[in-house]
Amino acid sequence: MKFSHVPVLLTQTIDGLDIKPDGIYVDCTAGGGGHSSAIAAKLSNKGRLISLDRDPDAVKAASERLSAFGNAQVIHRNYSELDKVLDELGIDAVDGILMDLGVSSYQLDEESRGFSYHSDAPLDMRMSQTGMSAADLVNTFDEQQLAKIIFEYGEEKFSRRIASNIVRAREKAPIETTLQLADIIRESVPQKARRDKNPCKKTFQAIRIAVNGEFDHLSEGLDKAFDALRPGGRLAVITFHSLEDRIVKQRFAGWCKGCICPPDFPQCVCGRKPQGKLVNRKPLEADEKELESNNRSRSAKLRIIERSASGNG
Repeated sequence: MKFSHVPVLLTQTIDGLDIKPDGIYVDCTAGGGGHSSAIAAKLSNKGRLISLDRDPDAVKAASERLSAFGNAQVIHRNYSELDKVLDELGIDAVDGILMDLGVSSYQLDEESRGFSYHSDAPLDMRMSQTGMSAADLVNTFDEQQLAKIIFEYGEEKFSRRIASNIVRAREKAPIETTLQLADIIRESVPQKARRDKNPCKKTFQAIRIAVNGEFDHLSEGLDKAFDALRPGGRLAVITFHSLEDRIVKQRFAGWCKGCICPPDFPQCVCGRKPQGKLVNRKPLEADEKELESNNRSRSAKLRIIERSASGNG
């Protein structure tokens, strides 16, 4: 399958980054190159775009798509290593960074990657195609660990029952495919929950997050991205579910916070200044036109922060 991914909130993202033709920009999640190509098209031959992705399939697809731009390069790295990448390239600071989180359309639709509960495939879910797979996780983690992952990362209220049934099933034979796991999940939830919506979504999301260490990488990547911005530079982050959006919202709020002295102090003694300011106070979401053409934009939220000219931590 060709690596195709419709870029979500494309116009709002490009406008929000306020791209300077001769600036340096980083797309931390290249995917199919949709956002990257739109950024590169805004740059002059003095500008520069660095696109990163942990998925080798995405790196290949983005490299092909960006080959027409002499100002862009694609690097096979996780965005949590952004500081190392910029050091290796001799770049001290950049003018804008984009992070488009979550799973790409290609990863969901390519059955062999094992992200989807709609078709049968090896239970994989690894974005980087290396390391621990989803099958490794469901067959080796104990019941308490599984329940914790499913509850915390999937916000699934039937997490204990699902975890218990996973352990019971694997005692008979290893759980090796997506549909095996999907069947276990369906049998673990009440009939009403099965009718309301697909009961597999939350558990598959939770396992995917755990397999890929998404929240750890996000937390580390956000810090490194903000640190890499020059004064006036902007960081744009697109999230797709409440847990990752909460992480981004709280981190942005911390950077925008000034004085941290106790409220009973008569005057500020900490001297702390805000490090950044929000470009959009509330997250931007897809309009009706985009929702009609791309259903996967329904849960997307875009938050943008600009680094202050002078700020300290």
